[in-house]
Amino acid sequence: MPLSEQEQRLLDEMERSLYQNDADFVATVGGRRGRINYTALVSGVLVAVLGIAVLVSGVVLRQPLIGVGGFIVMFAGVLLAFGSPRRGPATAMPRSTGPSSGRRPSRSSFMDRMNARWDRRQDGMGR
Repeated sequence: MPLSEQEQRLLDEMERSLYQNDADFVATVGGRRGRINYTALVSGVLVAVLGIAVLVSGVVLRQPLIGVGGFIVMFAGVLLAFGSPRRGPATAMPRSTGPSSGRRPSRSSFMDRMNARWDRRQDGMGR
């Protein structure tokens, strides 16, 4: 079921507000999702293989501390290979340069506006 023009405008305004007020959140959630960091993947696999070698040598030498250390190294390698990529400062979304860029409006005013629009929309649909 397609959105009405008023619902589409409301959705567009909410999206613009999200991009303007929560640029850090948008940059964290969106952006590079789906890209593979091959450097971290290869490094993690190499560290994991090194950890397995240390783990096996700890078992062969019958030294539990070396085996535990190898397991920790192996686990760190897996985390490095498959963990989420670290990003620098959020540069994916440009910040707003308008007058409201210095301070963020409070959540209550945003929610009040949304509630008022909802009420107006419900009044319009009841006719």
